[in-house]
Amino acid sequence: MATKVLPPKQLQNLHFFIARSLTTSSSSSKTSSAVSPLNLAEKPKTPIQEPPTIIQDHAKPPILDFNDHQKLFSNFPTTKLLRASSNLHMVSIGPLVDFGKRVMNSRIMETDNIVRDVVLEAVRHTFYNHFCAGEDVVEARRCIERVNEAGLRVMLDFAVEYTSNNDACDHNLKGFLDSVQSAMSLPPSSVSSVVAKVTAMLPLSLLERVSDLLRWQQRDPSFNLPWKQNSFPVFSESSPLYHTLEKPEPLTPQEENDLQSGQERLWKLCEKCVQANIPLTVDAEHLAVQPAIDYLTYLTAIKHGKRWQSHRVRNNSSLLERRKREAATSSQSR
Repeated sequence: MATKVLPPKQLQNLHFFIARSLTTSSSSSKTSSAVSPLNLAEKPKTPIQEPPTIIQDHAKPPILDFNDHQKLFSNFPTTKLLRASSNLHMVSIGPLVDFGKRVMNSRIMETDNIVRDVVLEAVRHTFYNHFCAGEDVVEARRCIERVNEAGLRVMLDFAVEYTSNNDACDHNLKGFLDSVQSAMSLPPSSVSSVVAKVTAMLPLSLLERVSDLLRWQQRDPSFNLPWKQNSFPVFSESSPLYHTLEKPEPLTPQEENDLQSGQERLWKLCEKCVQANIPLTVDAEHLAVQPAIDYLTYLTAIKHGKRWQSHRVRNNSSLLERRKREAATSSQSR
């Protein structure tokens, strides 16, 4: 059984929904007898009882029991478990998280000073070490090997998102391609997929514009989107549309070019994954730009569908559906 583990990045509310699998095996025996049809007087031979087939325990793949906490965390020292518990408790405190955001976005962090150094060092030894695999490929590889030793596989996630210009998007694409290259250098069973964030490969403002236009077309099917290609449906009857309350302006020629460039970045990443035979997971990020993310993901799946016989483009649909339900509930309460 291959078990996936989320990458150690921004996992503030981590919940595992894991059903325990029970496997049973039984011994089998075979009985055979032979009588020659040419000599009816010949006595049947004594049946030969074959010894039962014994399945050695060591031949079975190890099965992790997530209910056995003592065995599950037996390889970790108590101090590390206490530190991890402390980190998770801190990120669950809303006012503390808000204060941390204000500090990280303040002017103090823009210049070299002793306060900035102290803050960065504190973050590095707490939240960063808890949620991130490392700053480079070497550190990430060590983390992956430790996870593999525990019987788990990883989803390799290049931790960038929310870009504002095409230059940054091109730089991020290189990071995603390097992640695939790194996964290729690891044992095949160590990485289950590479994770891509569309907000890192297209400017966030453009994704917001595309999402607004897609929502408005859902409201008014006669609304024409000349840049839109044939794709799977992005919305359902229950999809929330309250993010777009007014008719948006059409995309400018420059925005259409940027959208095409973003599609090509995602396609290049998919081509790399096809060559490496590594599945690609497209992250469901947040509801405001989810229509654009879904649209681009579906286009990619259609473009590469014929070639990906043993490969998959997967959207984090469970998280997305949960967010949609929450948004729909919020909209009804209004």
